[in-house]
Amino acid sequence: MNKYAIKLAQTCLGCKKPSCQTGCPVNTPIAEMIRLFLAGDIKKAGQMLFDNNPLSVICSLVCPHEKHCEGHCVLNKKQTAVSVGSIENYISDLYINDVQNTKPQTNGHKIAIIGSGPAGIALAFIMATKGYEITMYDSNDKIGGVLRYGIPDFRLNKETLDILITKLQQLGVIIRPNITIGKNITVSDFFRDGFKAVFIGTGVWSPKKLDIKGESLGHVHFAIDYLKSPSVYRLGKKVVVLGAGNVAMDVARTAVRNGAREVYIMYRKGMDDIPASNHEVECAKIDGVKFELYKEPKEINEEGVIYASTNNEESGMLEADSVLVAISQNPKDNISKSTKEIEVDGRGLVIADENGNTTMKGVFASGDVVTGARTVVEAVAFSKRVAGAIEAYIDAQE
Repeated sequence: MNKYAIKLAQTCLGCKKPSCQTGCPVNTPIAEMIRLFLAGDIKKAGQMLFDNNPLSVICSLVCPHEKHCEGHCVLNKKQTAVSVGSIENYISDLYINDVQNTKPQTNGHKIAIIGSGPAGIALAFIMATKGYEITMYDSNDKIGGVLRYGIPDFRLNKETLDILITKLQQLGVIIRPNITIGKNITVSDFFRDGFKAVFIGTGVWSPKKLDIKGESLGHVHFAIDYLKSPSVYRLGKKVVVLGAGNVAMDVARTAVRNGAREVYIMYRKGMDDIPASNHEVECAKIDGVKFELYKEPKEINEEGVIYASTNNEESGMLEADSVLVAISQNPKDNISKSTKEIEVDGRGLVIADENGNTTMKGVFASGDVVTGARTVVEAVAFSKRVAGAIEAYIDAQE
């Protein structure tokens, strides 16, 4: 038994109305989790966490806990909040490695899941457990989406994703990799082939451009592309990251771990306005990342980034061997172009209601492809609602 995890759990007050739970997007029963853990019922605690959130083992690592559960802990008023993420990960990791799923009896209804990021994986677990025949389609060779190709290894061990793949396959989920829906196969083809519903959870993989001179130069790269395979890039010793969200922090810290001696975050506002979480900013600082604030990039050349001051100081140039653009992403348009019934907004995000219903009958969507880039736990929460909507839709067709 991990004495550290026990010590952390013992700081919980066991509130009758736990604000930590209401602060969690998936309403994780944190106080009950800790009570079971300290009582020696760790497997029961793990089962409860998984039933509530199939990606509990992931969320416990990558969630912005200071924004959700830990940020709502009553202990914040006088001391340090309970370290919910660490306790949850200890329990969930043991559970997911130990549990052996069995394939449930099929109910005869097939569902296609396009995209295998957090939204798709969560939905696959929920629906497969209920006997639905699930096939997942992904353009990459392995499932995971942003979890595998957008979160650095030092934040999320990809072996955890491989374990989840095994658990999905135990439930009978079929995974079809290396296929981009909207090219050779369209959404309409699924209904022709007997699928009762289609789910879109393709995320946001099209990097947003700055639209400034120099963006096409050879030493300029987009953050989301870099994170997919950082080892193939030769960034040099001095790197400038444009943008200050959580992705920018991931990119900067990854560059440090791949040989860069100096890494700078350039941002047009001050430290208090940085969109990244305080935790991610502090981690970046600890890793040696420097912040160049009140500087707005205007042009990139072979020597670095030409910027304009936004606080009445002198403009200038920050030298760089490489520049990484990290200012957000939009969805790709493969599906919307091939299926006009599925409407998208001005950013290319799929239009869906609060239950994931799109503008095409029988097609549902959730996650970043609907909301734009959000947290993993928010994607799971959305997919839980969509699961109920899909089930109701299929039942109504009987």
